[in-house]
Amino acid sequence: MQILGMKMKKLSIVAFAVLMLAGCAGAAKQSQAQSSSAQPYRVLLNTSKGLVTIEVYRSLAPNGAQHFYELVKAKYFDGARFYRVVPGFVVQWGAAASPAVTKKWDVVIPDDPVKTSNTRGTVAFAATGQPNSRTTHLFISLGNNARLDAMGFAPIGRVTTGMQSVDHIYSGYGEKPDQSLIAAQGNAYLQKQFPRLDYIKTARILPLSP
Repeated sequence: MQILGMKMKKLSIVAFAVLMLAGCAGAAKQSQAQSSSAQPYRVLLNTSKGLVTIEVYRSLAPNGAQHFYELVKAKYFDGARFYRVVPGFVVQWGAAASPAVTKKWDVVIPDDPVKTSNTRGTVAFAATGQPNSRTTHLFISLGNNARLDAMGFAPIGRVTTGMQSVDHIYSGYGEKPDQSLIAAQGNAYLQKQFPRLDYIKTARILPLSP
């Protein structure tokens, strides 16, 4: 009985050590995941006017940054048109190529406080002016739009390369495309009525820099 007891004691010590190691590994993975989720990330827009890189800072607008990340990972923006272009003001996009996809993602997210100004090159979600009304539409500021700060437009990041491509996105249609028809018909409407609109070929998350 004494020998059996010693064997069981040794087994208990080994089991305890295994559990401790597993716990440490789990904690390390959790810590790594939390650290990764807090880091900035970069998105590469391959547009009809050239490549555009956006760096997104979760610390600026966590709700908006996470939502943009999920949209890009889902390839939501592939084929999306820049349907609203106002020189000196904004370039806007956010309706999917397919109206069914737009409808699937048409869910509002909570507001973020404005932590930085809407200066040239910043990227922010569009909203209706009502609280918690952001969905999938975003804009890049073409000029200093600091007046938008007080209206609650919280930048999630900024264009770091390719702003010259953004400046050359076709602006001839201004604000003519009807957003309700875009939502209902998608690219079928835009390609027929506004064939010269520039667009996003693909949007992808870039690997973190080493």
